[in-house]
Amino acid sequence: MNSDRLSSAMNRARERDLSVMDLIRAAEEIRATEGAAAVLALYDAWVRHNEDNPLLYAVLFNQSVTLSDQGELEAARGCLERALALNPDFMPAYINLGRIHERLGDAGGAVQRWSALLERLGAVNGNAITHKTAALNQIARVMEENQQDATAEAMLRQSLDLDREQREALQHYVALRQRQCEWPVVQPWERVGLEALVAGMSPLSMAAWSDDPALLLAAAWNYNLRDVGLPGDGLVRSHWAAREGRRDGRLRIGYLSSDLRDHAVGYLTAELFELHDRAKVEVFAYYCGPALGGPLQERIKAAVDHWIPVSGMDDASAARRIADDGIQILVDLNGYTRDGRTKLVALRPAPVIVNWLGFPGTMGSPYHHYIIADDWVIPPGEEIHYSETVLRLPCYQPNDRQRAVATHRPTRAEVGLPEEAMVYCCFNGLHKLTRPAFDRWLTILERVPGSVLWLLSGADTAQDTLRGIAAGRGLAPERLVFADKLANAHHLARYPLADLFLDTAPYGAHTTASDALWMGVPMLTLSGRSFASRVCGSLLRSAGLPDLVCASPEEYVDRAVAFGRDRAVLRRYRERLAEGRDACTLFDTPMLVRRLEELFAGMWEDLETGRLPRPDLTNLDVYLEVGTGRDEEEFGALPARAQRDWWAERLARRHAVRPFGPDGRLWKDAP
Repeated sequence: MNSDRLSSAMNRARERDLSVMDLIRAAEEIRATEGAAAVLALYDAWVRHNEDNPLLYAVLFNQSVTLSDQGELEAARGCLERALALNPDFMPAYINLGRIHERLGDAGGAVQRWSALLERLGAVNGNAITHKTAALNQIARVMEENQQDATAEAMLRQSLDLDREQREALQHYVALRQRQCEWPVVQPWERVGLEALVAGMSPLSMAAWSDDPALLLAAAWNYNLRDVGLPGDGLVRSHWAAREGRRDGRLRIGYLSSDLRDHAVGYLTAELFELHDRAKVEVFAYYCGPALGGPLQERIKAAVDHWIPVSGMDDASAARRIADDGIQILVDLNGYTRDGRTKLVALRPAPVIVNWLGFPGTMGSPYHHYIIADDWVIPPGEEIHYSETVLRLPCYQPNDRQRAVATHRPTRAEVGLPEEAMVYCCFNGLHKLTRPAFDRWLTILERVPGSVLWLLSGADTAQDTLRGIAAGRGLAPERLVFADKLANAHHLARYPLADLFLDTAPYGAHTTASDALWMGVPMLTLSGRSFASRVCGSLLRSAGLPDLVCASPEEYVDRAVAFGRDRAVLRRYRERLAEGRDACTLFDTPMLVRRLEELFAGMWEDLETGRLPRPDLTNLDVYLEVGTGRDEEEFGALPARAQRDWWAERLARRHAVRPFGPDGRLWKDAP
């Protein structure tokens, strides 16, 4: 194919001798050889000479797609408006026109276009349902991005009413209810049952909803199977560059992350990159996040040996780049978090792949070989709940001892706190809050007169809901004080105004916890069974305060009340934090880096000696089937032993009816 093909097609278009189907085929062939500009020239010639063609609206639609891909949004909008003038029932044009309005910064115009589509969909048929759900989902997405959570939730519920198999819609629906503190979060209705809502959750939402590590493993496996799926083209089958051995005796370590910037992961890892022993490791950072820049990212760039942006690369190209760089161990710092590139990881761009830090739990994937933890977040004996092989540091979380704190330290009056009151705080996102955890907090406020609870601001609907629940308990709504979100340095500076940090459960504080401890604020946490619920306990223990890790909800409440009635005890904890900060395990970043490098060396030795672990995904479909139909609050209230008994009994019952597992065994026995 060459310019002769373009010239011929242009002539046929002018002579009205090019059918719509021939036009589409020619456009695709010309795109591959001549580029988008040639395709646009062909479309323009055809449109100018075929204005009476009954399929002109479809050609205008295709022309708009190419224009949009080239960033010519105004021209694309004009094509779509003309297409709809010719055929007002051409539903795809409404969807794309709304998207263009959104890209032009006109969210209201986008919603109007999608709403117009909804009004035209009177007929009930497959196409109408597809277009209606698409329009509802687009409206929901824009409403969510503009903090109109209640409207977004309503749109998604309508969409799921029509098609409950929409994975993305299910995930956003549940996440929106969590963000608004709509309890119970999982509320089935006639068209969408409990099992569908639970099985459809994202792994992050599941971690904030359930403390059951067996269900979390099954949910991660299900998400990987259905949402990540099989890898596309570009699977790396031979790691020739990695297997040639160490260059200059060094391991080539790649860190893949979208968060090496002004983000929790960036705050935690900045000093890690600076302290890596360059005699042992050569450090590559593969950045897959937004192009935001900033001082923290510049610091990380300066600390690594190689900074490679891969945000603009497709998965296959990025995987090939990592493989060609000879990366021997790839550390996935995202996992199932926003902007993560799990589909890239699925292409196996390195012979050893590690899950660490970004996602608090197992990946349930066939390609993550190791998870890095510690003895508290994954206690010995709990490895059964992780598809990866568990390796441990003294404390799994790194910390930056150079973190910036604003010089101005605000007063309580400046942030709306009473001067003399007992101030409990929690700066976790409100999506981590559950009804049982909030009920515990209200009990604490009831038993400590005059105390206040200082929370990080969230959606207006969530704040109104929480104040309403407090008022229903007879507590003045102003005893809940919401803190505006600030730049990190200013956020850290206000921490010391709080007397005691109260952790959430089952998804507790992580970076937020180490921030509080760095700023000298004691914390209470309730460690459960899941990774996400045990991180704060790990950090407290590593900071030398193991006695602030509670074993039961009753202990958590009673200790918070005791501290509120005798703040002199809290002052002694502050003194312990200040005295031990520079010597404790939590902030001994050089030691963590040395131990991490030892783990890397052991991983590579496993590979070279044929002992690289294979992730165990056996029978997780059965675990998902068994675990998704129960009352989670009721299950979560059971003691750990009773939870294990619940699983053993139901797995045995399922096995008796329909045997599963290799050789008829239960998967690794019962959890």
